[in-house]
This record gives sequence, C-alpha cells and structure tokens, in this order.
Amino acid sequence: MPTVALAVTDGMLHFELSLAIEVFGSDLSHLVDPWYRFRLCGPKAVRVDRFTLEPDHGLDHLARADTVIVPGWADTDRDPPAELLEAVRAAHRAGARVASLCTGAFVLAAAGLLDGKRATTHWAHTRELARRHPEVTVDPDVLYVDNGSVLTSAGKAAAMDLCLHLVRLDHGSSNANKIARRLVVPPHRDGGQAQFIATPVPEPGNHPLADLLPWVLERLDEPLTVESLARRARMSSRHLSRQFRQVTGTTPLQWLHTQRIRHAQELLETTDSTVDTIAAATGMGTATTLRRHFARAVGVPPDTYRRTFRSRPHSGP
Repeated sequence: MPTVALAVTDGMLHFELSLAIEVFGSDLSHLVDPWYRFRLCGPKAVRVDRFTLEPDHGLDHLARADTVIVPGWADTDRDPPAELLEAVRAAHRAGARVASLCTGAFVLAAAGLLDGKRATTHWAHTRELARRHPEVTVDPDVLYVDNGSVLTSAGKAAAMDLCLHLVRLDHGSSNANKIARRLVVPPHRDGGQAQFIATPVPEPGNHPLADLLPWVLERLDEPLTVESLARRARMSSRHLSRQFRQVTGTTPLQWLHTQRIRHAQELLETTDSTVDTIAAATGMGTATTLRRHFARAVGVPPDTYRRTFRSRPHSGP
C-alpha cells in the first residue's frame, strides 16, 4: 500500500490542501484496493487561513513516504520555512515522488528540486517564479508538468488534474476514472492543455457541446473529422473550434486524440484484446499507428503499459 504524505506548515492555501486530502486522504478502498496510506505531516499545530490543523506526524516523516505533496504556498514573496525545505529535500533524496499544487512550486524551487527542470504554477505567479528562480524553466501555458520524480501543477482545478494524474500512474486509467466520477470532475485533462479556459469546467448539459461530446465518445472507432463533428453539432467548423477551445481548452482533433488514447488505456487494462483490435476500436486504424501515438502520449508502448497495469489488482470488470 503506497504512502502519500501531505506537507503542511503555517501559510498553506486551504483549497489545494483540502483537495489533496479529499483525493488521497479519503478511504476509497471500496473503489480501488489497495488504496493509499495517507499521512498529514507538519510541525505541531498548523495555521491554514482561519483553520488550525493537527498533523499526525512530523515533517521528518516525509522521507518515509512514496509520494509527497506540497499544497499551495500563500505568501510567495516570503521564503518557505527552512524545516519544510529540508524535509522536502530529504524526502526527494530518499526516493519519494514530490508533487506541488499551485504555488507549492515555490517551495520545490526554493528546495532546489526544480533546478534545470521545466515547471509550472498558477498563471498569475509564473513570472515571479521565473524571476526568483532563473534556474527553473517556467512554462505558464500548461496544467501540470511531470518530470518523473518531481511534478508541478497550475492552480485550483489543475491541482485536481495532477492528483488524478498521480492516481492514474499508480492505479491505471480505469481506476483514476472511477475516482474522477466519484468526485464529479472530468476524468482526464492532459497536462499540456492551456491553463486558461474562458469558461469553467462545464456541468453536464450546461454548455454548447453537451450533446456532441457523449456522441463522439460512443463513436471513437469511426473516422471522425472536424467537419463531421461540426455537422453533428450544426455549427460551422470555425465556430465548433471556438466552442471546443472555450469548453475543453483544446482543439477538436486534439481532444478526440486524447479520448482515443484514454480509451486504449482502458482496453489494455481491462481486456485481452490484441493491439490490432484496440487500434480499430479506438479509431487508430493499425497497430503501428496506435503504438506510435500511444508511446508519444503515455511514454511507453501499449504492450509495456498492459504488462504494468494488468499485473496489479483492479476492481470492477
């Protein structure tokens, strides 16, 4: 059972902290078993906005965790506490995967974990992060950045995207989707999407693509084009592209491509279908095409992905 430790000190932002507790601190073993062992780590009582938290472990416990999460840091003009920085460094040296949410990237940067790496934070603070830490390559235009052992996210909703990305890495796409459905959030937004979306994440039935998106998901095996989607939505191709950008933060074809990759992940995890069959079912055409796009998007070939996640216990079909 992997351990997730949440690092807390005075001056943390309560939204990102609460979000991490909701995802990793809830008992979700009825959905995914085994789930995480969760630890709240900090120096005695911690003041978070108008609330006081009582951590169950000291900051030294971070070094015993598999994953360490640093939530948003409220005062980005002030250096984080030295004891927090040393605890985060020690955890990283011990082999922990360290992830920051929103302005928690300032803590990781101050600890030296982002030196020579690409990183992101809330778009309103990217310029300040780059100014204070010129050794970090700050990308203001993405939701999150995965450097393997060190990950950073943009603000608010993007912090949830990174948390679900961690669940996906540990438990597979199918189980991450179960958690997303429980939380009533979109199952996946790729880290490379733009931070700024003109409208909030839409509720079902409350945006111009509400009927189109489910229709597309049922037809991923078909040769869909922007023109065919526009006809279905009764819009011009240009207007459809604008709506996609506003609702999903990306283009119609990129969104479609992402859904096909995610569907391929689920089929690899939950069925014994051949790569050729999955390529046809996801609209990729041939196994060669699927392997190329899958490896580029996920980082490993389909066969390797299947061996990794089929070797772990999965609940459900």
